[in-house]
Amino acid sequence: MMRSICVRKRTARWALTAAPRSMRCVMIKKKTTFRTPRIPETMQAAAIDRFGPPSVLTLHTLPVPEPGPHEVLIALHAAGVGIWDARMRDGAWWPTEDPAFPIVPGTDGAGFIAAKGGRVRRFEIGDRVWAYAYANPKGGFYAEYVAVDADAVGHAPERLDLLKAGAAAVTGLTALQGIDDVLRVRPGKTVLIFGASGAVGTLAVQFAKYRGATVFGTATGRDATLLVRHLGADGVIDARSDDAVERLRSLAPEGLDAVLGLAGSRALDRFLDLVRAGGWVAYPNGVEPEPRPRPSVRIRAYDAAAGPREFARLASAVEEATLRVPVSEVYPLAQAAQAHERLEKGHVLGRIALRIRGGRR
Repeated sequence: MMRSICVRKRTARWALTAAPRSMRCVMIKKKTTFRTPRIPETMQAAAIDRFGPPSVLTLHTLPVPEPGPHEVLIALHAAGVGIWDARMRDGAWWPTEDPAFPIVPGTDGAGFIAAKGGRVRRFEIGDRVWAYAYANPKGGFYAEYVAVDADAVGHAPERLDLLKAGAAAVTGLTALQGIDDVLRVRPGKTVLIFGASGAVGTLAVQFAKYRGATVFGTATGRDATLLVRHLGADGVIDARSDDAVERLRSLAPEGLDAVLGLAGSRALDRFLDLVRAGGWVAYPNGVEPEPRPRPSVRIRAYDAAAGPREFARLASAVEEATLRVPVSEVYPLAQAAQAHERLEKGHVLGRIALRIRGGRR
């Protein structure tokens, strides 16, 4: 890791950087940005020039974004691919009415700090990081570089290589905050993860087990069932089977304390009949159809929050729970469209990731 020593001199700040030979000492004026010499003017990015099907996602040469005073520039090694990216690509979830094309999708990823704004103090050049920012104003994570608010960035846990870290930023935050903050899972509780073999569910199973709960998950198919069991679930139910509710009732005869719903369906509603009075149901915004209200059961939708505290909590939980991040398929950046085609074909075990540069770091 590279470290900086700064000495103040009147109106300028001198940064002496201990770094590889290609690095050098640089002078930076207050509130400006300092960079490594290797940052190019342009970068490769998978971007869209209009909303549409996966085929609109093509490789572009774009300017490397300039980080503002409170931002960092990350040299990305990997980015996660999620259904929310597809909904941004086709325009269904784009937050503004007048999009400025080309748009680079991607909500999370991991890499190294390549440059930072003058007001950023938590990071140094070369720090190994992961980040999450939905509809980032300076472009998403399907690119060689991303400039993002430093508060949306955290130090990546050493347990995860950058490919796994890039695939676990938003999904890890979503899983942990659902288990800890909304459902308040504690030892002795009985929890159902509905959609346990997906990108968020595979992590939620592990976090709930780490918190001491009895954990059941839904999964369809042999591979999905084996994966969820391997991650620690006490029981796995095929939600599509006619006797799914009866099977879960036999496994949890006293009912459920909490349910994390990661896919909307009639089957989810049937399982909610097993939640005890005073129990909790949580689901990330975007899950449709939403669970029907029930008397004496608290139901809450939530969004994952990204911030210094949230990333620190996630990194600690990853290390303490010895988290495994299932990545079922990896595509190079130039094949982002194929990654989206695979995403839209049907259920993915764990997550899909883009490898942008480098190997295991």
